[in-house]
Amino acid sequence: MDKTPNIAMTTSSKRGFALMITLSVLSVVIALTMVLLSYFNEVKKDADTTKALIQANVYYADVLSQFNKFKNKKTLFSQLYRSSTSLRSPEGRFKLLLRCKPIANGVNINWLAFEHDTKKQALFQEVQTLFDVLVQQYNLEDADRLLEMILLEIGIGKKFLTKEQSRLRQKYGIISVKQFLEIIQRYQLEVDDSKVGRIPWSKYFTFSGKSEKIDAEYSSAELISYLFDIDLVSVREWMSSREKPALKTFVENNGGDYNAKKGLLAAGTFLGESSCEIRYGDGYRFTFNYIEGAAKHFEFFGKH
Repeated sequence: MDKTPNIAMTTSSKRGFALMITLSVLSVVIALTMVLLSYFNEVKKDADTTKALIQANVYYADVLSQFNKFKNKKTLFSQLYRSSTSLRSPEGRFKLLLRCKPIANGVNINWLAFEHDTKKQALFQEVQTLFDVLVQQYNLEDADRLLEMILLEIGIGKKFLTKEQSRLRQKYGIISVKQFLEIIQRYQLEVDDSKVGRIPWSKYFTFSGKSEKIDAEYSSAELISYLFDIDLVSVREWMSSREKPALKTFVENNGGDYNAKKGLLAAGTFLGESSCEIRYGDGYRFTFNYIEGAAKHFEFFGKH
């Protein structure tokens, strides 16, 4: 009996089996390769981020050193407030973009803590009235609950806080837009009120741990319009004018009462509270506050 067909079939089966093993091995190798490449990319990313963080600390120290060398801080920061400044080394090995803005250019939300301070009633009334106007204008569902949440963050109503949390919040209050917006988000989720997100809070309020003046020279058109009851279009035209008159002159020429708010304004005095951001490298950045000659609240960010 001829057994050749069986041999052929056996050989074919072995080849097929070997091919299956080969394909299985290849698939495993490919999978391992992808894992290793992914791991390599992650390690490289971590290494790049670590390197960028080290660079950030160097740049941070250098920029602060330069800030501290300037005796006339008002001149320095007035320039930085107007436009971003690009800095690069003589040999072109690195460059960075520096941008600063004033912190105290609005009504300080932390003035809400002065309700029972007889010496600071003007500040409390200013912030409370502005808050009331905005929540009514945007018809919030539960303005009382939002106010309660803000006061808790500032440090009022501390029965809900631990002793350490209460101490820290009373000392610093709400010190950043990010911190304030987290309150807004919590309120929106709790009350299911999307209207709260439509209020341009940062155009009216500022978030400073200690400022008791408004640097109106750098305030938004919306806040100037509100403070002096002047048409917003007129304020925007004044702000965009190349040779605009002083704020006092503009307000008086437009029927506003400058003296009624004079006690709230810095009136040319440099308040020494700035928020700065530095961008460098392949999309890295860090921020910090420069307050009365000292740097605070450094925060590093990865690629944007």
